[in-house]
Amino acid sequence: MSVIKKEDTVIFYDRDKNKKYIINLALTPKFGTEYGIIEAENVVGLEYGSEVKTHKGYPFVVLPATLHDFIMYKLNRLTQIVYPKDAAYILLRLDVKPGDRIIESGIGSGAMTAVFAQAVGKNGQVISYEKREEFIKNALSNLRKMGLDDRVTVKHRDISEGFDETDVDAVFLDVREPWLYLQHAYNALKSGRMLGILVPTVNQIIKTLEMLENMSFIDIEVLEILLRHYKTVPERLRPEDRMPAHTAFLIFARKI
Repeated sequence: MSVIKKEDTVIFYDRDKNKKYIINLALTPKFGTEYGIIEAENVVGLEYGSEVKTHKGYPFVVLPATLHDFIMYKLNRLTQIVYPKDAAYILLRLDVKPGDRIIESGIGSGAMTAVFAQAVGKNGQVISYEKREEFIKNALSNLRKMGLDDRVTVKHRDISEGFDETDVDAVFLDVREPWLYLQHAYNALKSGRMLGILVPTVNQIIKTLEMLENMSFIDIEVLEILLRHYKTVPERLRPEDRMPAHTAFLIFARKI
């Protein structure tokens, strides 16, 4: 039995309209729509999957909000985010596990930070370097709503000064000129562990590869991931009319 707790982030799902409302119960004691109000205190203690009604009698189903739900539909964005299709591969390629220590730069809106924080668990740590204060404030607000902020340490500074940490389990760079910081990443990594880099343009890939060739990195990979959704109508199964194509290029390399 999965019981709703007062600090949970939940989905109020409108079955008639196939619409999700994502709410943190601790931060939103009253959920209001045109169909009426639901008091958070009346939801706490129920089982997930229960039906609740507004004071006007309109029904919603209460579901647990996944990290994907929050990132795609609730995250407050000040920057372009790392999309789930890329984030999942990054997580596997960097071999992020419970208890790991991960360095990332920069924090952006906190989407990839949240993915790392969920993966490292309560005994792990994500160290995020970011030079823009407005990004830090927004990302930490997003992380608090997901209950993941206690796993993240943010350092407000430019990574041109290097990283404080050594022997970390992975480094992820989402910065404009990653080739300038490869030595810093190398110094921070454990031997045999992975560096991940996200860039939007081919020009950035070329400069990064040129630098990697002159360093002690192996197992170098460059790729992009394309995702195509299908209409969920059995009688007319076909791809969606529009497809988000390029989001980013991913570069991976292993320290030796």
